[in-house]
Amino acid sequence: MSNCSEVAKPIDQIRAVITDFDGVHTDNSVLIGEDGSEFVRCSRADGMGIERLRDRGVRLLMLSREANKVVAARAAKLQMDVAHKVIDKLSFLDDWRKDHGLEWRQIAYIGDDINDLECMKACGLAAAPANAHPEIKQVATILLSRSGGDGAVRELSDLLIKEQMLQSAT
Repeated sequence: MSNCSEVAKPIDQIRAVITDFDGVHTDNSVLIGEDGSEFVRCSRADGMGIERLRDRGVRLLMLSREANKVVAARAAKLQMDVAHKVIDKLSFLDDWRKDHGLEWRQIAYIGDDINDLECMKACGLAAAPANAHPEIKQVATILLSRSGGDGAVRELSDLLIKEQMLQSAT
């Protein structure tokens, strides 16, 4: 695992960034209304990070196990592809990357919990928010200083741009 300032470039430039939702775009908290509606807090800084990646032609996918309208709404706002209600994330991601002509080493994945573990091991670059589960921190290539919901996605995007680790997928 590397600190943000000590990142070695992967074999290929990153052409796609995959994000989990809960614990990455959010702080893993949820507010539940009387009617069962759910509310989460997301960082606007993360939105700017996603926009900067999109502007550079990077493919973006929000991949979540949660079956929740909040996931789809946030992905739509960020203009990201979304797949939610995905139990086997690795199989889904394998099909997705093949459909887009990507090699595993061209994909960066940011996740925070054990259901992200296999995807993080498969991808060329694996990032974890500061508040990620300990098992995730052990497999992360990059341990971010920001927590989920508090700018972790922006920190990753800024790092990829600064270190010139990106290549347009389009």
